[in-house]
Amino acid sequence: MPDTSLLSRLWCRWSVFTFAVVLLAGASSSASAQDNEWARKMFDVDRVDFGVVARGSDTVKRVKIRNLYKQVVHITDVRTTCGCSVAQPDKTTLQSLEECVVEVKMNTRKFTRRKDSNLVVTFDAPLAAEIRIPISAYIRTDVVLTPGSATFGTVDQSEGGTVTIDVAYAGRDTWQIREVKSASELLEVKSTETRRENGRVNYNLVVSVKPGAPVGDFREQLVLITDDTSSPEVPVLVEGTVEADVTVTPPVLALGELTPGQTKSVRIVIRGRKPLMIDRIERDSATGGFKVRLPTSASRVHVLPLTVTAPETPGKFDEQFTVTIEGREEPVTFRAYGNITGGTN
Repeated sequence: MPDTSLLSRLWCRWSVFTFAVVLLAGASSSASAQDNEWARKMFDVDRVDFGVVARGSDTVKRVKIRNLYKQVVHITDVRTTCGCSVAQPDKTTLQSLEECVVEVKMNTRKFTRRKDSNLVVTFDAPLAAEIRIPISAYIRTDVVLTPGSATFGTVDQSEGGTVTIDVAYAGRDTWQIREVKSASELLEVKSTETRRENGRVNYNLVVSVKPGAPVGDFREQLVLITDDTSSPEVPVLVEGTVEADVTVTPPVLALGELTPGQTKSVRIVIRGRKPLMIDRIERDSATGGFKVRLPTSASRVHVLPLTVTAPETPGKFDEQFTVTIEGREEPVTFRAYGNITGGTN
């Protein structure tokens, strides 16, 4: 349940504190720290440590802020105290129990070696507060990633995808990548040495998303295990979105309240990465009915008018429809749900 007792106490403390500031300016530091405690409790971390990272790498951490209170929380400003990092929230107004993510990025192309700064988040509701989260990183000068991450963009689920990163090292002639660690079953990773001369070593890091990977966004981190004694690990960000070769929009039709036998017309959109021909659409149960006008030619996008007839029995219903595509082994599905009111039980 949302916490209200803390904020109630803080409202009183804030009023007393405001009056006391006029009389005792020296007490402001201690009281301010106490008044910020309600805001600090919403953060999931108390520091952001990137560790040791390669130069040129895409280095990102996410900080979650969750509204623990009944009152609306509003963020007025998010910044960092050094040009070596930037921060951006995905939203600034949080309803009760809602959360946002602040994405913190290090600039590893312009800056090198040890970098320390702070993430500063300022609130003006339900009370004024400013929270500082320490940020630290060490950006190596001897290891460079090009590009800085394995960013796939959109990946066809049926085909998968591949990204190659050049790992460049300057220093010892004997430097090696001994292993690449991955905790993700959807990835395949291979490192191949491409150069070794005059203290410079290069590897191609080939990262592949396997065909059949689950649909949706993915964000993983690989770790290169090297023979360095002091800093053997080099993190590599992997991210993208897996999309099915055929999608139905919307995947779920909310039909609302209907009376028995009532009809409701909606539109569904079926998209393919390649032109496709729809063979048939079937309803998995025998209750109610539906009509749909099937296309007569292949296209990458089909907009289909669908008329659903509500079942005669009152109550909630949830139906699945199956779409068969010519030349595609697996059909695609979508759902329709609603509530039948009135009629005879």
